[in-house]
Amino acid sequence: MTDNTFFGLGIAPKLLDILQKNKFVTPTPIQQKAIPIAIQGKDIVGIAQTGTGKTLAFSIPMLQRLSALGGGKGLIVLPTRELALQVEETLQKIGRSAGLRTAVLIGGASMSMQIQAIKKNPHVIVATPGRLNDHVQQGTVKLHDAKILVLDEADRMFDMGFAPQIKKIMDKLPKERQTMLFSATMPPEIAKMAAQYMQLPLRVEIARAGTTAERVVQEMFVVGKEDKMRLLDKLLVEYKGTVLVFSRTKHGAKKIAAAVRRMGHSSAEIHSNRSLAQRKEALQGFKSGKYRVLVATDIAARGIDVTGIELVINYDLPDAAEDYVHRIGRTGRAGMAGRAISFATPDQKNDIRQIERLVRTQFSILKPTELPAHRAPDPNAKPDRPERPQRGGYPSRSHGRPTAGRPVYGNRPPAHGAAPSSTSSSSSPRPASRPSGRSSGGRPSDRPKRGPKTYYYGSSW
Repeated sequence: MTDNTFFGLGIAPKLLDILQKNKFVTPTPIQQKAIPIAIQGKDIVGIAQTGTGKTLAFSIPMLQRLSALGGGKGLIVLPTRELALQVEETLQKIGRSAGLRTAVLIGGASMSMQIQAIKKNPHVIVATPGRLNDHVQQGTVKLHDAKILVLDEADRMFDMGFAPQIKKIMDKLPKERQTMLFSATMPPEIAKMAAQYMQLPLRVEIARAGTTAERVVQEMFVVGKEDKMRLLDKLLVEYKGTVLVFSRTKHGAKKIAAAVRRMGHSSAEIHSNRSLAQRKEALQGFKSGKYRVLVATDIAARGIDVTGIELVINYDLPDAAEDYVHRIGRTGRAGMAGRAISFATPDQKNDIRQIERLVRTQFSILKPTELPAHRAPDPNAKPDRPERPQRGGYPSRSHGRPTAGRPVYGNRPPAHGAAPSSTSSSSSPRPASRPSGRSSGGRPSDRPKRGPKTYYYGSSW
């Protein structure tokens, strides 16, 4: 096997010619190790960093084996719409000249157009779990003839809660098939699924789970929430190239994108509240240079395969440490240099430690200096939404109004007509009695018919 070309990996001559024409010259480590095994029809679990060429690592063997089998379909399941479109684009690059037919089944796109693509008997279906199951339930897609299955970004699909959907898909597939699973991390759920649904899979691990790209410089700033925007302003002046900014929420992404535009930089946003057409336009504009800054959430970010991103900024730290690896993997792709800068608030020391343990790196904690002045807020911007706590139910909807006498969360409410106790907010809650359905005044009681049988009363949280 040669070390620096696709020759010697078992790839058919026709595919080698196509790879050369598309300027795919040097295989990445995951491609070198995975392609020869997959071409033999063996099951694979591939662990590699984001941006290391996993798409070609499963696309080349899939197309070659489908051609050799002379029938059947290939199925690629992945977490996001953007990633599905990127994978389909790569498949068409290497398979279009051979007459490859593909169907992309993703949410936000027309079902009728997808059904038309299915009727053309595609060789490969690229789908997100939810939309694929919609088609299976409606009978428009049959999976009995799927010969090769690829689960791409498997860890992210589990993070997004797709495990039940994936199980439904697995139950519809024939047992005699080849399965390739690719992931940047290897949580226990992935190992369990591999043991349950794969036949003696070979593990191809380019780097230990959680490993980040070698040429990505990582920095961590501890900054107050009120100064994050000022630090972002400074960094966008300091770095002149394309910048990808991650927000924890879609509301935050919209707010950051608007602020970046007021700073004088072209920007777009990509999150689940944007339509498929808007997300495609934002991504294409970022690739072409129309937008210098792209603001994204984790859910939408898996399809962002753009070379040459100079800087990734974690405006908010991710909820899961594993997402940090995927975020910073957007820069420094294919062996290029890159930089990742994260903003952490003073109360996020535990989050920083979790990320350090995962990537096995101790960050040098930096403090911002000489920040620019606060910019005037957008007069048309909506006020910030209150943060919903992780536990304990929903916040009070008093919106600043007095809560005395109103059933919020505190002690048991008094009977109708009785004055509320002045000490109710400080006294310990009393055990609730069984709801009677109506209060003494003849009105329906404020007590719910179902749910916890403890009633709270007093001030909001």
